[in-house]
Amino acid sequence: MAVNHHDKYIFESERLGFRNWERSDLVTFSELNADAAVMEFFPKTLTTDETAEFIERLQKHFMKNGYNYFATEILETGEFIGFIGLAYQDYDTDFTPATDIGWRLKKSVWRQGYATEGAKRCLEFAFETLKLKKIIATCTVQNFKSELVMKKLGMGKRIVFNHPKLKDYPQFEKCLCYEITKADYNETVNH
Repeated sequence: MAVNHHDKYIFESERLGFRNWERSDLVTFSELNADAAVMEFFPKTLTTDETAEFIERLQKHFMKNGYNYFATEILETGEFIGFIGLAYQDYDTDFTPATDIGWRLKKSVWRQGYATEGAKRCLEFAFETLKLKKIIATCTVQNFKSELVMKKLGMGKRIVFNHPKLKDYPQFEKCLCYEITKADYNETVNH
């Protein structure tokens, strides 16, 4: 684990701190997950109980893998803004199992470059610290904003696929998968 001046963070980017989840995140994370605009490309908003279960899954994921969709805060203020991070995915496709990168930020901090900045830092953590070989990212075909972040990260479009976890939600089932390898990452960093 990286040691830094903010002991609670696993690592930092220029403006953001990334940490594991705490029980105290439940209220603010529940508000974020209940926002229809934030959850536009997901089947539904989440209840407080569903958010609590999600936090518990993320904590267990961290214990097992050493990473998760990190709770993300603005360094200057300590404000919790959502998550940016990594998750091991093993749903049934031709590109899984794989580690994916994802983000979900509250609306008040959109269009400030946080998703891209944070995801770039998480890629660095994935390749340099965790020594992973490849990272994927997925989103619904309608989610142009997330797709744009994937492109800004230097990821390339791999496939359009029907997401096995979204079979019951035909409007969201068609998804994109982007990926970046360690070699691709090294090339983007060195240019």
